[in-house]
Formats: sequence, structure tokens, C-alpha cells
Amino acid sequence: MDNSPAGRLRADDRLAHLITELQGRGLRVEVPLESRQGGAGPADAGMLWIDGFAATVPTGADYARTSPYVLRAEDEGWAVYRDGERLASAQPARRPRYYDLATAAGVPYWQIALLHLDSVASTVNQTCAYWGNADQCTFCGIGVTLANGRTIARKTPEMLAEVAVAARDLDGAVDATLTTGTTATPDKGALYVGRCGQAVREASGLPVEVQFEPPRDPAVIDRVADMGIASVGIHVESFDPAVLARVAPAKARTGIEGYFRAWERAVAAFGAGQVSTYVILGMGEDPDLIVAGCRRAIDIGVYPFVVPLRPTVGSLMEELPAPSPEYCETIYRRVVPYLRERGIGAHTAAAGCARCQACSGMSLLEEKSDADGRTFLPLVSHG
Repeated sequence: MDNSPAGRLRADDRLAHLITELQGRGLRVEVPLESRQGGAGPADAGMLWIDGFAATVPTGADYARTSPYVLRAEDEGWAVYRDGERLASAQPARRPRYYDLATAAGVPYWQIALLHLDSVASTVNQTCAYWGNADQCTFCGIGVTLANGRTIARKTPEMLAEVAVAARDLDGAVDATLTTGTTATPDKGALYVGRCGQAVREASGLPVEVQFEPPRDPAVIDRVADMGIASVGIHVESFDPAVLARVAPAKARTGIEGYFRAWERAVAAFGAGQVSTYVILGMGEDPDLIVAGCRRAIDIGVYPFVVPLRPTVGSLMEELPAPSPEYCETIYRRVVPYLRERGIGAHTAAAGCARCQACSGMSLLEEKSDADGRTFLPLVSHG
């Protein structure tokens, strides 16, 4: 194996491309793989480490069943193959130990919070004011998990604190990520998810990210920060206003400018690099608008977590094809240099999706720099 800097760079390039390919084309599995189905988080997410890099990849979708990539067991461990060629070692996530526990009232811990590789994560309110009406976000599957009996509608701060301690002690969780369905209240659910995060932090000592929509009163953001929350996710989903209006009507009423106002308040409260937003690729957006919006967000200290769409069974987008890996890789290449110039990235986030990075190929590209600070990015594959 070539361990020179150039050789390591080439290996990193291949790994960055492979992760992007797997997240776009999915992975066939020949061994049991811990996965997440439906919900508001990484839907249809098979969880594993590829050459030591945390990744979630589609494993249950129809397109994943015809993927050229397959996860196979070897004499010692596992690996990802394509057309019989071994591409990378792999370590499937095992079933967390804490999943075998339950509260005193008999609620299984896994119905309260799941382990996303090394982050204990939960949707604290598994209902949303937009679900089932004209405001429903078309990519979302928050009601799917509840309807399938895989979770409970509302988790209490006490429940979440109990599970977080177990996830830390039994399975090595390093942070907590808490999101919520939007509530029909002025704070949009921010204060409740903040109180849940406060309880988790105080009980477990884990850094916590909470995620919510921009509240009507921006002072709510300051109140959440005062609860000791480390990071916050306020997710615009798309910087293309036409796409946002089509896929998330309620968020479109807040408007992209409304999100920027909320982010500015959040950066002031939490600090640069501790505020993030999901940016979903593959919904028909103008890529130039996406890149421009990401750059503007980066300039004020917000991390745009760019991810490919994963069409969720049961969502209004379940029939939409996933975006091509080549397209996603192109956007990553255009966004990552701005992150490095601003000095924020996965390495600066204390908790949450931006810290974990498993649902995107961005962080592998963020890490590629020479002594002069230049960013190395892989060539876009046309294969």
C-alpha cells in the first residue's frame, strides 16, 4: 500500500467517491445490518463504517436492491464489493445493547431514542402540525414510524435522559441529536425540544444538538441557548424558493430570508459553526441557487449540511428517484472550499448531524488540504 501523502490522498479520493456512490445508488447487503426505517431522521439508513468512516446508506429502497455495490462477509470482517472487486473494508453497526432495556413503565428504550452510529437521536414529538394536510413536507416521513408502531408520540425529558445515559454507558454514544415535529404554537416546538436537550445534557454530560423551525419570536432561540444546548439545527431544506414552495409550503411561508434572520440570531447565541441547516439535493433545484445559498450561509457562520434526497416509503416523494452521485459530488465540490475559507466544518460542530456527517460525503472532502490550506477534491466520476 502506498503510504506517501500522494498515495493517501488518492485513497481518500476513492473513499470520498465510494461514499457518495453508495449514498446515491444504495447498498445490497448479504449480512444483517442495523438500519433506520422511516421517520424524520436518516430514513432507510443502513449504518456502517467504511474504512473507518461513518456512513448511512440506503439499503431497503427498491433502487438499493439493484445497486452494483454489495456488503459481504469475509473470513475476518466485512467489505464493500462491486463486480467481484473488493473496494473497502466495512464494519456494520451492531444492535445497540441499550435496545434490550425498557423504562419502569415498560416502554422499550429503542422506541424512545435510536443510536445513529455514535449519536443517540430522537424525535421528541413524533407528530407534526403539517402532517396529513396541505402543508406536509413532501420528503418527510415523520408519521410513518409512528403509524408502524416503531416509536411513541411524545418523549418526556425524563425518558430521554434515562436512555441517553444508557446509550453513553453501554454503547459509547458521544452526543445527542434531538429533533421535533413542528407544533401549532408560537415557538414551533423549540422550547420543548430544548428542555428535553437540557435534561439529556444534565443527566449524561453529552453535548446536545436540538433542531426546530424558526420560532415567531426570535428571543426563543436565546432561551434555548440558555438551557446549555451546544448546537442547533434550523433546516431550510432548499435554497431554491420555487422548490421550497413545492416541497415544504409552511417553510416557504417563513421564507429563505426568514431562515437567514433566524440563523443570524442563532449564530449570535450559539457561535459560528454551531448552527447548521439541512440542504437536500435531488428535488429539482437550480444548483447555482443552492451553491449561492450555501455560500451566504457559510459567510454568517452557518454550516450547510448538504445531503442527497432519500425517498422515504410512505412520504409524498416515495416514487421520486434519488439524485445521481455525480450531481451530489459536483455540489460538494463547489461548497466545501467556502467552508474551509470560513474555518467551519464537521470538526467545529459540538454535536448533531454536522458533527456526525454520516449522511453526506462532505466531510471527507473538508479534510483534504495541503500545508498551504488548499482543498483537494476528487474528480467527478463519469462512470
